[in-house]
Amino acid sequence: MQDGTAIEEQGAGFELFPVDDLIALVRAYNPKTDEKRIRAAYEFGRDMHDGQFRRSGEPYFSHPIAVATILAGQKLDDATIITALLHDAIEDTKASYMQIADQFSEEVADLVDGVTKLTNLQLSSSETKQAENFRKLFIAMSRDMRVLLVKLADRLHNMRTIKAMKPEKQTQKARETMDIYAPLAGRMGMQWMREELEDLSFKVLDPERRMAIIRRFVSLQNETGDVIERITRDMRAEMKRNAIPAEVRGRAKKPYSIWRKMEEKGQSFSRLSDIYGFRILTETEDDCYRILGVIHRRWKSIPGRFKDYVSQPKSNGYRSIHTTVSGQDGKRVEVQIRTREMHEVAESGVAAHWAYRDGIKVENPFAVDPTRWISALTEQVAGEEDHEDFLEAVKLEMYSDKVFCFTPKGEVVKLPRGATPIDFAYAIHTRIGSACVGAKVDGMRVPLWTRIKNGQSVEIITAEGQAPQATWLEIAKTGRAKAAIRRALREVDRERYIKLGRELARSGFDHVGKKATDKALEAAARKLRLEGRDELLAQLGRAELRVARVVAVLYPELMETDDKTSVKRDRALIGLEQGQSFKRAPCCQPLPGERIVGITWRGRPLAVHAINCESLSQYEDQPDRWVDLHWQAGRHAAIYSVTLELTLANDPGVLGRVCTLIGGQKANISNLDFKDRKPDFYRLLVDIDLRDAEHLHTVLSALEAEADVASVGRHSNPEVAPPVAPVTPHQGEPVGL
Repeated sequence: MQDGTAIEEQGAGFELFPVDDLIALVRAYNPKTDEKRIRAAYEFGRDMHDGQFRRSGEPYFSHPIAVATILAGQKLDDATIITALLHDAIEDTKASYMQIADQFSEEVADLVDGVTKLTNLQLSSSETKQAENFRKLFIAMSRDMRVLLVKLADRLHNMRTIKAMKPEKQTQKARETMDIYAPLAGRMGMQWMREELEDLSFKVLDPERRMAIIRRFVSLQNETGDVIERITRDMRAEMKRNAIPAEVRGRAKKPYSIWRKMEEKGQSFSRLSDIYGFRILTETEDDCYRILGVIHRRWKSIPGRFKDYVSQPKSNGYRSIHTTVSGQDGKRVEVQIRTREMHEVAESGVAAHWAYRDGIKVENPFAVDPTRWISALTEQVAGEEDHEDFLEAVKLEMYSDKVFCFTPKGEVVKLPRGATPIDFAYAIHTRIGSACVGAKVDGMRVPLWTRIKNGQSVEIITAEGQAPQATWLEIAKTGRAKAAIRRALREVDRERYIKLGRELARSGFDHVGKKATDKALEAAARKLRLEGRDELLAQLGRAELRVARVVAVLYPELMETDDKTSVKRDRALIGLEQGQSFKRAPCCQPLPGERIVGITWRGRPLAVHAINCESLSQYEDQPDRWVDLHWQAGRHAAIYSVTLELTLANDPGVLGRVCTLIGGQKANISNLDFKDRKPDFYRLLVDIDLRDAEHLHTVLSALEAEADVASVGRHSNPEVAPPVAPVTPHQGEPVGL
């Protein structure tokens, strides 16, 4: 398998891996490859990165070539190889998306753009940012998994050449690789990549421990001889004796894998036995089971160390038979048995979906459709809105090994290692999980916190009226179960919290002389961008929201003590010429805090319009009359009149209460104009003097909270805009006072 080593060997001479050699690698598995496109991408990338160098002193373009070489080793399609060659072009050179799309296709441009966005995600950042970036990662993966394949190859080559980076940067990248990229590669079925990424990270994070393991390994080989060669020879002889076509491969496990086993089992190196692994590849599924029988007859099987992923594949498509056996000397070895097609998936994972052979896309029956794979994964964690819960769900669903158990009817349920009957119940159906009161494992009643093991049969006992318990959150291990339990607990407590929140609201509003009516609470919910009154009350009851804040958004004047103004009217605008006067346009009545523009008039003050005023369309063909204006920062006097349109209930005292309410917001009423009067309601226009847009928003919020106010809004009247004055050609520039 190609792994980019050739790139590193040529790096010392600062020579680029020849494009003909890269094309030869691709042509070996895809004779129908478009050599011209790959050559063009090579030349384009080389030219774009010309003059750029890596920290090691190598030409920067050696890195994209190495990434392309790694992906060629996975027998990927031309688009992915071209993307690898160009994956840093948009980020690090003057190349653009459109340029790549025009020269190579929109498919390639989208892939390059996706890799660029993925590179910019800080997956090891703070919890909130990390959760949001994981969501973006899932989106990128769901659109095209090849984006992630390129990114993983990119990270693999960077880890192979990490020595050129500063020590603190090495540690950061190694930790990120160990925590995120290596488990992700494993979850995608690319086990070889996961093992190499882990070991490269281990080399950076704990070099002394890694070297100690290597030294012990060398010492063991000196004591026992070449164990791998001896056992491989014996296994080959057994396959030949039983006339089974098979290829036997043996290897010592990587230092990090050995160290992890030592940590998990709490054993020293000398007591760790299964540090050797053997893989037997054959032609058919039947042969796999025949080989298993041969191995178990020849060597002693270790109880509890057998896993059949052929009949029960992992969710990423992995199939293989695992068993651990020991010889007469008591030395344990792990044996994996699989067909060659299974092996392709085991090596490439979801990458096998795009693999080519002899110029034809391979239809490997064991390859998992990556679209379904990522959709299922996304579905598992989509229900979590809390950042901490989301990250927990991601790590549980992506990084856990699986166990396979059965329903009483023999149906298979896949769960992460350490799962409990609660997880099993929710995996079947949310309704089953919520109604769970007990469980039987292999026919025996067990506590709900029991860890389910491979091959066990689980029966869930339910009862009507049962509801999820808060303690279940500590028992459950899957993101799906935890999310469902949290939702159910929120619903169970919701009514209690709403009732408590209503009492808190009533008390808080009474304290300032106001009533906590449903309409007032709805207005406050809109102001706080909550779903509605009940959500506001529930948050009050859960102490997630303070009553003082709810009161403040409706009646902020109760918090104000400073009536001083800092901005004078003659200095209210920025952008006027010396001595130039202005007048607010009556059609839109702009307020401080709103975006504005000025229109000049001969012999008149400059007219100030809101930027979205409909009257401005009259002046579109007269750009010389437009003046860029801004309101002065600071607190303005309440002298800017705005017309409000209100519909009020036609009941005694209503108008007086509304006028009092407006006055309570420190807004003066300068005019009232009744437009329509009915037996049950009347409509009127009210001119009030305000400070700024925020002051207007405060008044509107207070009026919306009143039960007798059917509707309220800002009144605009484009018809009162001044007529367009003719501008003669010789005038040249706008005129104002």
